[in-house]
Amino acid sequence: MRRASFWLLAIFSLLGVIYVIGIYGFLPLGATAHPLMRASFETHPPLIYSHVFLAALALLIGPTQFFTRLRTKRISLHRWLGRIYLLSVLFGGLVGLFISVNAFGGVSTKLGFASLAIAWLYTGYRAYAAIRSGDVRSHQRWMIRNFSLTFAGVTLRLFIFAAMTLGFSFEVAYPVMIWLWVLNLTAAELLFNRDLYLFRGQTST
Repeated sequence: MRRASFWLLAIFSLLGVIYVIGIYGFLPLGATAHPLMRASFETHPPLIYSHVFLAALALLIGPTQFFTRLRTKRISLHRWLGRIYLLSVLFGGLVGLFISVNAFGGVSTKLGFASLAIAWLYTGYRAYAAIRSGDVRSHQRWMIRNFSLTFAGVTLRLFIFAAMTLGFSFEVAYPVMIWLWVLNLTAAELLFNRDLYLFRGQTST
């Protein structure tokens, strides 16, 4: 991955992980959430914590998978981190799909979270299936798509903050912003998967 893109993703991913640890690791569940969200948070606390921290683990590991030197010089470490990442996506996605039925914001939010969880699981599976078949190029493409969905945890909060800064209420912004994970996936295609110069020296398959 191009150096600037890598460091930008890495920095925002690390900030997202720090946020999760600070909010969910040291404060009561839902302490900083919107009052209307607390009821949905309290429905299945163990599952909420599982989903949040598995997603944070994926967010922490994800940028390392695009670090060229690690991929080429420390291939064994790259593979083990990749396995941990995809396991975090698998279990985090399954839990996320289950708890989406209790998401705050009505049908739009429930469908938004459910579809995000399904897309997260599907792209993770495709990335795994591609590398198992030896298709490195396809694996790289699907990992980019998958991490763009992992990164949705960061962009969702940024989108909501921006919407509320512009004067939209949380109740109005939240059910709409959850669907903007589609923009993450679109950006992954347009900025990274459109051409393969970010994976220099490899031939197309």
